[in-house]
Order: sequence, then structure tokens, then C-alpha cells
Amino acid sequence: MTEQRLPSYGGQALIEGVLMRGANHVVASMRAPDGHIEVVHEELGGIYKSRIRNIPGLRGLISLWDSLGLGLRFLTISANIQTGEDEKIEGPEMVITMIISIVIAVLLFFLAPVWIAHWIESMTNLTQLGANIIEGFLRLAIVLGYMVIVSRMEEIKRVFRYHGAEHKTINCFDNGLDVTLENVRTQSRLHPRCGTAFMVTVVLISIILFIVIGPFTKTLTSRLISRVLLIPVISGIAYEYIRWSARHLNNPLVKILIYPNLMVQNLTIRCLNVRSVLS
Repeated sequence: MTEQRLPSYGGQALIEGVLMRGANHVVASMRAPDGHIEVVHEELGGIYKSRIRNIPGLRGLISLWDSLGLGLRFLTISANIQTGEDEKIEGPEMVITMIISIVIAVLLFFLAPVWIAHWIESMTNLTQLGANIIEGFLRLAIVLGYMVIVSRMEEIKRVFRYHGAEHKTINCFDNGLDVTLENVRTQSRLHPRCGTAFMVTVVLISIILFIVIGPFTKTLTSRLISRVLLIPVISGIAYEYIRWSARHLNNPLVKILIYPNLMVQNLTIRCLNVRSVLS
């Protein structure tokens, strides 16, 4: 008899709420200022039901869209629930906000390290290989620094508490337990498929890939263009790595490989009273 595999669920912390995503549906529950729980449910269609979901490498693009598309949209929805009617972000304003957020992320995490490394290279006798290595570690430092700074913001600390609650809930399901408050409270706050782990994996893979293609990108322009064009490729590789490691957690080597990702999650997860957050 073939062993049945549990479906894989993912999630994201929102403002006063949590988003949960399966293969066919996405549901978000958010606490409104008056205390009631607002639930938003959507059935996934289009690209989420296409054959791309089964193609290694390309299915990572869907994961990227989850983070940038669904994630930002539902984060905006959760913010709207906390504000007055006149302050809501909707329609074209929401789209513009999402586009601006994506552009800022690309500039900050992918292009800024290139400019800085190129400037250091031009001011010293640094080789191109050295510049690419510095670029990679600058990118990692920016990502980690961003997480540290954001984690100190009072408004974000409660969001990170929901992040921990989301991880505990998914870990409970992944471990084959009934999703009850008592079972969820005993679970780890860390999860190998976390978006934080995905970000760190993207950075580490980009360091290796950009060093490999270094001889083909000798000018600043070619480097900038390659960094943008290769984002989907890097995301696809990172997704496959996260997916593979999550399925081999009992392997001693995998435990060693994912340890840095799990430790970085401590920057985006706060201690929480699970009962107060989930009730």
C-alpha cells in the first residue's frame, strides 16, 4: 500500500492576522479593531492550476509570485481592516503600492550591492572575482540588516508574533497532529519552508551564481542587467532546494545545511502567547 503524503501548506503573517495557502485555496483571518475576526477566502486559479506547478525550476516562479503578489495584496487587505474607510488602499492605489514595493526590493537587495561593489573595485586594485564576492556578502549583510532593523519596530513585533503562531500551526499539521490549541503550543516556532529561509537561500545561491558568471559580466551595465534577469532563475533554484530539504529533514546532512536558515528565522519571529494570538 502506498504511503499517503500530507498536502503541503504555507502561510504568512499579516497585520493582526495570518494567511494560509494550500494548493487550491488561500484563506486569511484578521482581527478587526472591534475584536471580531474577518475571514477572506479565495480559490486559486489561472497560473496556480497550470502545469507549471509540476515543472521543477519554473514552479519556483509561482512561489515568488506568492510572496510578492498574494502576500503583498493580503498584507494590504489586513492593513485596510485596521484603518478607517477614508484611509484604505484599494484598486489602482493597491497595484501602484505593490509595484513600488517590488521595485524598491530589487533596487535594495539586488542592484545596490552591485553599485557598491563596482565602486570599491574602481577605487582599488580589487579583481572582478573579489568584487563579486564582496557584492554577495554585501547583499547578505543588507538582507540581514534589514531584518534586524524591521524586527525592532514596535508595529512589526506583533506581526512577527503571528509569524510564530503560523509556523507552530503548520508544524502541527506537518507532524500529523490534530490542529488544536494544545497541540499547536508544543510545536517549534521555526519551519524549514519559511519565507525568511527562502530569502536567505536566494541570497546564498545568488552569491555562487554571480561569481560563476563573473567572466561574462565585466561591465557595470551587464552586471545590473544580469542581476535582474536572473532573479527568476535564482528563485527557481532556491525553491527546489527548500522543497528538497523539507522532504529530507531526517537526513543528518540536511539538518546541517538548513541550520543557518532556521537560525535566521529568529530575527522574524517573536515570543508569543499562542492562546492570545490564536483565540
